Amino acid sequence: MAIDYDRLAELAAESHFYKGRFRNTAHTPSHGLRGFLRWQLEPGRRFPPGKRFPLLKPDQHQLHHPPQDPQLTWLGHSSFLFQFDQLNILTDPVFSERASPFPFAGPKRYTPAALNVKELPSIDVVLISHNHYDHLDDPTIRQIKHRFGDNVCFCVPQGLKTWFNKRGITNLIELDWWQFAALPTTQPTTHVEPTPTSQLSHQVFCLPTQHFSGRSGADQNRTLWCSWLVQVKGYRFYFGGDTGYAPVFKQIGELFAPIDLALIPIGAYAPRWFMAPYHIAPEESVHIHQDIGAKQSVAMHWGTFVLTDEPMDEPPRRLHKVLEEAGLSKNAFKVMQHGETNQFPR
Repeated sequence: MAIDYDRLAELAAESHFYKGRFRNTAHTPSHGLRGFLRWQLEPGRRFPPGKRFPLLKPDQHQLHHPPQDPQLTWLGHSSFLFQFDQLNILTDPVFSERASPFPFAGPKRYTPAALNVKELPSIDVVLISHNHYDHLDDPTIRQIKHRFGDNVCFCVPQGLKTWFNKRGITNLIELDWWQFAALPTTQPTTHVEPTPTSQLSHQVFCLPTQHFSGRSGADQNRTLWCSWLVQVKGYRFYFGGDTGYAPVFKQIGELFAPIDLALIPIGAYAPRWFMAPYHIAPEESVHIHQDIGAKQSVAMHWGTFVLTDEPMDEPPRRLHKVLEEAGLSKNAFKVMQHGETNQFPR
């Protein structure tokens, strides 16, 4: 389906920035510190037990010589390597032991990273969904910058440019919701004008989610959160970022369906009274799969860091049950193993 660029321009003109902070399109309750403490101090609460997961070692030859069809490798949590048409894309790369500002405290990695930065093939594009520590990792970003220099282009949501500039990164595409730009960027750039054209073979679109941002108590919602869609010669790859369930996904489907391959979160959802506005459970993951018109989805945001109260192995089991009840094949919404590489024939 052709993209309606006029409709994109109308949506991009709508404001979601108020008094110096970004906000979701739908009202989302904020539990604040009181709600957080209530969750942390609930009787009987403890980090959930669960089995350890197999960790596959990606084949280096396969990563450095990908096939003609799209190829996807799960590196853990929301970190993937997507390869197609000589374009290598990383999503929310986090390879540190903790999703935290501190090396000695905070959520610790439950499953090791499948690769480190030295083992990656040449990277062209990095997609960043928002600035939470389990999605934007300072040491990993610095390592990528050190290894690949200005050859890698970072796509970031509105407000994050300054964070990257402070680390010497200037090859950036910074976009607001519903804006887009050409890919890949061959020369460093500090600004990309999202001029509509259907003739570009590689495009990246910044799309809404329902979430929030912040790396300290003082910067909540000062930068934007988003999902990303990359179109490579007509093939549509969607990275869902981190989100609660919202009407925006039906809007995305109306503009971009069918989407060939979608990465959709399935974990970090319990307790629901606290997490529901910002993290989806598997039932809602399947709704998003259907709303955006995904031909194929892959589960993410589970089994890597202990972040919430559900058992670590519950999200994929619950997803399989939901798919069965909905009459959908497990292959329509795949659960990959850590380090697994799959090809997706067109």
